[in-house]
Amino acid sequence: MPCASSQPDPADAAAPAAVPTPAPVPSLAGLGPDDDKRAWRRAARAARRAHVAERDRLADTRRLAERVMDLWGERGQPACVAAYLSLPTEPPTEAVLRRLVGAGVAVLLPDMLEDRDLDWRQVTSAPPNGPAELGPRLGTEAIGTAGLILVPALAIDADGVRLGQGGGSYDRALGRRGPDALVAALLHDGELLPPGRLPSEPHDALVDAVLTADAGLTACSPTA
Repeated sequence: MPCASSQPDPADAAAPAAVPTPAPVPSLAGLGPDDDKRAWRRAARAARRAHVAERDRLADTRRLAERVMDLWGERGQPACVAAYLSLPTEPPTEAVLRRLVGAGVAVLLPDMLEDRDLDWRQVTSAPPNGPAELGPRLGTEAIGTAGLILVPALAIDADGVRLGQGGGSYDRALGRRGPDALVAALLHDGELLPPGRLPSEPHDALVDAVLTADAGLTACSPTA
């Protein structure tokens, strides 16, 4: 007797499960302060992916580093700067770190703890073709030593309201900033919005300024 085939009869095969159609991505222009932050983040991430696909990342890296070094000089060349390692779709910070470390600045990078609070480590080396090397954890209060604090964001409005990734890490960390520290968010062009556009909550920490590769520094000022 011939062996039974291990292949199912096409007539008996189950129909493939339907793949749900993703909901349309709302544009930033269609959102306001009463919209959910999750909707804002979804739209901002989609807009950012489209923006990055059209940019020359190497050129942006160099321009943004120049902008940061200019700001560092204007702020009196603070001995300590808090920064971060950028994600692929964020404004690139690789050259920023190299330039600051090369200028003798103590650069602090965040190290997320289990409770999503931020500890800090100092960059001990920032080689041009490799990852930054970091020292030991310095504690959550170390951000208080930074005269300039560079933070990531998905968008900022002109009031200084920051749309972050949703973990609340920087809201807590910025509560420990020094009294004279300047907080500047690094953005792509088009991610600085008019005043009052972003939803905000009492615990949200505001930023002082926005820095982009093309437009440079723009100060934020709460309207209320």
